[in-house]
Amino acid sequence: MAGGFFAILDDIAALMDDIAVTSKVATQKTAGILGDDLAVNAEKATGFLSSRELPVLWAITKGSFINKLIIIPIALLLNYFFPIAIKWALVLGGLYLAYEGVEKIIEYFFHRPKTGHEVIEEAKQEDAAAEEKAKVKSAITTDFILSVEIVIIALGSVLDKPLLTQILTVFVVGFLATVGVYGIVALIVRMDDAGFGLIKRSNDKGFLAVVGNLLVKALPIVIKALAVIGTLALILVAGGIFVHNIDQLHHLFPQLPSIVKEAAIGLLAGIAATVVMTIGKKTISLVKPN
Repeated sequence: MAGGFFAILDDIAALMDDIAVTSKVATQKTAGILGDDLAVNAEKATGFLSSRELPVLWAITKGSFINKLIIIPIALLLNYFFPIAIKWALVLGGLYLAYEGVEKIIEYFFHRPKTGHEVIEEAKQEDAAAEEKAKVKSAITTDFILSVEIVIIALGSVLDKPLLTQILTVFVVGFLATVGVYGIVALIVRMDDAGFGLIKRSNDKGFLAVVGNLLVKALPIVIKALAVIGTLALILVAGGIFVHNIDQLHHLFPQLPSIVKEAAIGLLAGIAATVVMTIGKKTISLVKPN
């Protein structure tokens, strides 16, 4: 009886060792997409009032966990019964990411920035809660697409392992991705508060005050940089999805560096998606009765 109990413990320990090894491998393979995920979500989690930053970030984090709980079982089932569907799901997700990236570029270059008076008047008229909800929804939607990529890459790294190992590895990677990404995002968006705290504690003197001022001054630069990096990440991730899942694109221009090819393809796909969406919106507005 005791021998059987210890044999079960040995099996569990061996399984945990396997999960640790496969999770490490899968995490290494998803490192690139996790970096893009961090840049994109850090950019999306900024732009709120200081008092709303952490509640908003927590709402996005909960949405990310729910995304993983939806995606992982579906990915496992599709991989077993209908593996081709995973490829097409990735391609459609790539189109969405490319569209979002190009839309940000168009907004930056072609939309006239508002004056201070316009911003104040608009803020009085808009429902702040509804705007916050819309931003959270957009962030969770983008997280869903990136989570699909993370889960598929993690699953692809353990396809030769037993089913239980596949399931546990993908769940571990999904959990670490959410905690790691949004933990770092939380640190970024609270940089200024940490800086003010250090300044106050040091009475604006000494080393702590220097560090505090550095954090406060660095936050706007970091946010602007994340906006640029997040936009580039959307286009690069989309291009990478197309290149790695569409054979014709994979073998196109083999002499080009992969990052150049992925950026170009992601940008072209985003432009095409934007044109289609713009035509579709205008068509609907013309057809829709007043």
